[in-house]
Amino acid sequence: MMGRMVGRIIRRGILGLFAVFTVSPIVFLATGSLMGAGELKECLSPILLGGEGYASWRLIPQYPTLKNAVELLLDSPEFFHMFWNTMKLTAGIIAGQAAFAIPAAWGLSRYSFWGKPCIYQMYILLMMMPFSVMMLSEYLVLEALNLNNTLWAVILPGIFSPFSVFIMYRFFSEIPEEILEAAKVDGAGDWKMFLLVGLPVGRVGIASALLLQSLECFNMIEQPIAFLKEKTLFPLSLYLPMIGLEKTGVALCASLTALLPALLLFLSGSGYLEQGIAAAAIKE
Repeated sequence: MMGRMVGRIIRRGILGLFAVFTVSPIVFLATGSLMGAGELKECLSPILLGGEGYASWRLIPQYPTLKNAVELLLDSPEFFHMFWNTMKLTAGIIAGQAAFAIPAAWGLSRYSFWGKPCIYQMYILLMMMPFSVMMLSEYLVLEALNLNNTLWAVILPGIFSPFSVFIMYRFFSEIPEEILEAAKVDGAGDWKMFLLVGLPVGRVGIASALLLQSLECFNMIEQPIAFLKEKTLFPLSLYLPMIGLEKTGVALCASLTALLPALLLFLSGSGYLEQGIAAAAIKE
């Protein structure tokens, strides 16, 4: 009993230490956004000014101030403009994936046809390819469609991302065949089985895939840089690198503000992610 208790304490201590390291960047952003320019310069002078020694940090600011938040929220209209661009990109990609990826995953998992293994392997291959490999071909196609330098240049390739199809395919494949046979006996056709059986039973996989894609869309950097030229079209992920070192407090406050929607989205859908991980581990 004593050995088990000691082992449990050690495991919890190690997990707690990892948890502290995990949340430390958020604490860094929260405290830094409340520091004034002088205090930030004092703590980060080796980084900001090229001074000697090591940078330091305080868990609690000596002189808390909301000046950075006021400057960001009241004196930075481009922040809100890029925030709504991010919302448009994310909403467009997720709506498109709901319209195309869900039926594609269902058809790939429940129907047998010639070339199905090759198509599935192609999805895996495309999912493993980095964006830099496909950037030129996507750029040429979008240029031929006159979509470059528009939000559609980022939305359209994102709609047909293979990642969501791959995730949903695994969940649709786990639906017991007996359930589909019972639906056929009751007179359900292909569309009814998809709408009344596939969507409800596979909702955990659908929600997990769309949630992960939402988080990825919210933080996209490479695609907007490659396909967007005008700053009025930039998403929020490109706003932060535009802030100079002289406005470090505003940059920290902007990072924290940009983190909140993604954090709220993750927390609201964390239950689906947990169910999805558990469901993926269960074999019929």
